[in-house]
Amino acid sequence: MEIPVIRLDEADGEDRSKTMSLLHQACEKWGFFMVDNHGIDEVLMEKVKQLVNCHYEENLKESFYESEIANKLNNNENTPDTDWESTFFIWHRPKSNIHEIPKLPGNLCKAMDEYIAQLIKLAEKLSELMCENLGLEKCHIKEAFSGSKGPSVGTKVAKYPQCPQPELVRGLREHTDAGGIILLLQDDRVPGLEFLKDGEWVEIPPSKNNTIFVNTGDQIEVLSNGRYKSALHRVMADKNGSRLSIATFYNPANDAIISPSPRLLYPNNYSFQEYLKHYATSKFADKEPRFEHMKKMANGSYNLQA
Repeated sequence: MEIPVIRLDEADGEDRSKTMSLLHQACEKWGFFMVDNHGIDEVLMEKVKQLVNCHYEENLKESFYESEIANKLNNNENTPDTDWESTFFIWHRPKSNIHEIPKLPGNLCKAMDEYIAQLIKLAEKLSELMCENLGLEKCHIKEAFSGSKGPSVGTKVAKYPQCPQPELVRGLREHTDAGGIILLLQDDRVPGLEFLKDGEWVEIPPSKNNTIFVNTGDQIEVLSNGRYKSALHRVMADKNGSRLSIATFYNPANDAIISPSPRLLYPNNYSFQEYLKHYATSKFADKEPRFEHMKKMANGSYNLQA
């Protein structure tokens, strides 16, 4: 399967309609895609990856291979409820915790802050394009995510260490992501990420040329009334190398109230008799205005009951 590739610069050019159609299909049929020509400083991206790898080698690698999961694997024990990963989580918004993470060097903190500032702009751009494809106001996702303090943004920094017995463990077990839009800066050499599509696991190749891998989470599925699906994915442990994963989550605020946009919902909670009454005067007109009429009528009846 050829994973959809969105060339973001073409969303504002002559090929805009083609790009928008490809993005819509990727969100609707796949739940994941690659983003190229995204405008993020590639020198900065390389710097972030290099500094994270150095931090792992100097501060995390030794303790990981001395951990309980590594000892179990050395004893040939299956570890079905544990993931073969070394991780830490950075909050960026609404409040950063980056300077509270033990042993995180200052140059990595600075580079990460600069990278995230650019990445948030990319997330907002993608959210606007998704809204346009769904027929919503371009700021709908951002506003739905905002709560009282704006969307929540955090990054899971992970290494999936070289594994002596990958058949006994998962790098990360199968799951969908709980949040909104996930933007992944990943390893350019070591594979392992897999997504489920049409009942088959699709291997996501390492990212060449600093392409960003994007997938949509559960909240996008809810907001889109099921149009854009969150996809099941996993990470397989690798015997030949350690895989880098820097996944940034553009998520709703904790106090954001999530529900499908009314514009995307079919009318509901009406009697068939009510529908037939309106149908009698609109039978030969388009059905969409009829549905909108039923929505408004249902909303009005709710207001009367309240």
